Amino acid sequence: MKVEHTKLPEVYVLHPSVHNDLRGIFFESFNLNKFLELTNTDVTFVQDNQSVSYKNVLRGLHYQKPNGQGKLVRVTHGSIFDVAVDIRKESPTFKQWVGVELSADNKKQLWVPDGFAHGFLALTDMVTVQYKVTEYYNKAHEKSIRWDDPTINIKWPLSDNPILSEKDAAAPLLNDIEML
Repeated sequence: MKVEHTKLPEVYVLHPSVHNDLRGIFFESFNLNKFLELTNTDVTFVQDNQSVSYKNVLRGLHYQKPNGQGKLVRVTHGSIFDVAVDIRKESPTFKQWVGVELSADNKKQLWVPDGFAHGFLALTDMVTVQYKVTEYYNKAHEKSIRWDDPTINIKWPLSDNPILSEKDAAAPLLNDIEML
């Protein structure tokens, strides 16, 4: 496994070592020791989540407060444009974002630490996203930021209006939320 640094110092793209032969492929999708060493983090994953989305579904931008969640995101079917946004008010990278295409083919994973909002856009007809989290989900603590907030200005690869949940469609702008 190798790690790719992004413009946000705490957000990483992880590339597994993939072994191909005439039988197919094999790769280690997660190894805690390697993850901790490569990301220089000290986290414990407590829950695995999976979602299935259809093309043009946009989920996010989500975070949890209190009990923020770090997320290790990967795609096992299809492709997404995955985004992390720094929402830590005192951070030098506050309001900055990074976007990465994650797919079943490229096998990349995105590490989104606590203190960042997360969202993704489904790029293919059907997408299966799996992610590990560092804190348990708590409905009372779930929060959202508008996906098209002009102060963040994410360049989503959209060809049409996204399909949103009611919660995401009604999400507040970043300037209207309680900061981390």
